[in-house]
Amino acid sequence: MPNSAPASASLRVVVADDSAFMRRMLCDALTAQGIEVVGEAADGDGALRECERACPDVMSLDLTMPGLDGIGVLKALRERRSPVAVVVVSAFSPAHGAHAVDALAEGAVELVPKPTGAALAAGFFGELYDKMCLAAISRRPRTLLPAPAATMPTPRPTPALPRAAGPARYVVIACSTGGPKALASLIPALPPDLGDGTVIVQHMPPGFTASLATRLDNASGLRVTEAQGGERLTPRMALVAPGGRHLHLHEGGRVTLGDEPEIGGLRPRADITIRDAARVFGERMVLVVLTGMGKDGLEGAREVRNAGGRILVEAEATCTVYGMPRAVAEAGLADIQLPLHELPAAIATEAA
Repeated sequence: MPNSAPASASLRVVVADDSAFMRRMLCDALTAQGIEVVGEAADGDGALRECERACPDVMSLDLTMPGLDGIGVLKALRERRSPVAVVVVSAFSPAHGAHAVDALAEGAVELVPKPTGAALAAGFFGELYDKMCLAAISRRPRTLLPAPAATMPTPRPTPALPRAAGPARYVVIACSTGGPKALASLIPALPPDLGDGTVIVQHMPPGFTASLATRLDNASGLRVTEAQGGERLTPRMALVAPGGRHLHLHEGGRVTLGDEPEIGGLRPRADITIRDAARVFGERMVLVVLTGMGKDGLEGAREVRNAGGRILVEAEATCTVYGMPRAVAEAGLADIQLPLHELPAAIATEAA
């Protein structure tokens, strides 16, 4: 659990799931860990009523429910400007994977795949507890920057910041909690031929990153796809590191995938990809660190700095969780720190 997580006794939670068995299991497990379960719901309409009645900090939300589904609940919460943070707890299949990525883009803070069979183990409940605490942190009041005047994608953003002349650069984007929503805003606003190629490392479970890539591809001028290994980066391509595998970069922009152990519980680990990029591309490297819990990207950023590359981080005011960018900024490694809606132009300028 993150060190900055609030005490469990301070968390008030609503559990929404159409399965009475799953609701009972979740409620019992959360209560055993000191979390106060203040409401239950078997469908989307009930989930909204319980949120309005009980004013919870966090809701555990199944996506497939009768009547109003999970996506509908998230949209309604956004329209009502509800402060309730949402952790999606849902079954996974390729179809459900796309649905889960849509939920993250609609404002869900985190995702926990439902356990099945023998997977009904303490690991699931530990992950759920951690992400409940993380979700609560993400909703703490902050001073926010004003929203951008326009949110439509810009094919070629106006250069925002000058940089030294030289060959086009490779871009590596690292993110975690809140990343799918941030990427949904950032990637469509980038030009369709960005530098010499782009890699995205988003912390997600295996099976979900393909859906994330498809969603971004459908909205973007860049061709976004989940890496399979063996590709070579090109200006019109953005590769997403697959959940459950590390992404390595080699001379000429060649990509391979690795099954080395998790590092700090993460696979893919952004530090691995960033270090490779710094070694291979040197000063032709642009690192972008977006919202996320933890410090993944910090060690890689040190390598980028030593190699002469450039480092951009998302400003606190637009981060869901100001963890990964903060680690880089507080280490004095960030060249530029900008709110999310100003980053596309800056990235395009740096990579050109």
